[in-house]
Amino acid sequence: MKIYFGHPINTYNTGLEAELLKKIGWFFPDWEIENPNQKHHSEGYKKHSMGYFLEKVIPKCKAGIFLPFRDGKLGIGVFKEARSLYKLHCPIYIITFKGLIQKLKLSETDVLTIEETRTRIRDSKGRSLPY
Repeated sequence: MKIYFGHPINTYNTGLEAELLKKIGWFFPDWEIENPNQKHHSEGYKKHSMGYFLEKVIPKCKAGIFLPFRDGKLGIGVFKEARSLYKLHCPIYIITFKGLIQKLKLSETDVLTIEETRTRIRDSKGRSLPY
């Protein structure tokens, strides 16, 4: 069984991502973690945009775990991934940057707009911002 790990792209290839992957593996020992931070997923996204994840990757997963920003708000893309799994009746969880895992209640989650999300992950020159 696969669990999808949705997280902001400015956490890709960071120590935080590595630590959270360990925590998820420990909490869900019998699950394979589907991390979107992989070359084949990057290529799929370039060809098909967000639809790649929503239509091709997520339907193969049976659960999801999602990292909000430090203030608890989900970026719009991460929210769409969580909502997609929720609509498939799969369990969804949230993991904080401190590694706390709990059930995710979409109706109680603050979601950023596209523009708000972009300003948190990239500067005006397109460079990745620290999480």
